[in-house]
Amino acid sequence: MVLDRFLVLPLLLSLLFLSLATGLVQDFCVADLSKEDTPAGYPCKPVSEIGYCDFVFSGLATPGNTSNLIKAAVTPAFVSQFPAVNGLSISAARLDLAVGGVIPLHTHPRGSELLVVIEGNITAGLISSSNDVYVAKLHAGDTMIFPQGLLHFQINSGNSPVVAFVSLSSPDPGIQITALSLFSNNLPSEIVEAVTFLDDAEVKKLKKLLGGSG
Repeated sequence: MVLDRFLVLPLLLSLLFLSLATGLVQDFCVADLSKEDTPAGYPCKPVSEIGYCDFVFSGLATPGNTSNLIKAAVTPAFVSQFPAVNGLSISAARLDLAVGGVIPLHTHPRGSELLVVIEGNITAGLISSSNDVYVAKLHAGDTMIFPQGLLHFQINSGNSPVVAFVSLSSPDPGIQITALSLFSNNLPSEIVEAVTFLDDAEVKKLKKLLGGSG
């Protein structure tokens, strides 16, 4: 009997830690966007104010506007657009890439990404922390994963528009586009030149193109 107790206690502790790890203490927590966001997510709307419409998001049915510098559009279904994903470690987005369109090198600091190509052809790739490069040609029905925090990109490599959907392992995965981080702010040109090995004329050109200064 004593031995049985020693066997049961670790099992109960394991189940306790597993339940804590899921972070779920209730069925859902639809975000109350009128309240301030926190590191743990938004506060929950009262259940009495929740209806079926809170669990439905139709925004991904509409193509994004690709009339821009990168000829691409990302339509997010993150917590700010789809409050029901609050606390659920999941979100989604639609990618539209016109011919010649590109989603530049970027990272998601708070989530991994799963890409599914619906229409068109994509050249996609990621760069590991050891600088290994993985590039693939993707077609309709193909899927590719981009682990959290790693640089990755998508390029329309065909002669027709691309439609793809992504799922991310965070309700608010964040995004940091490398080119914008370097050239669209007021980071002084001499610092950009030092850390990128680009000459002054090229840095100034890119800052002008992307709206930076300094």
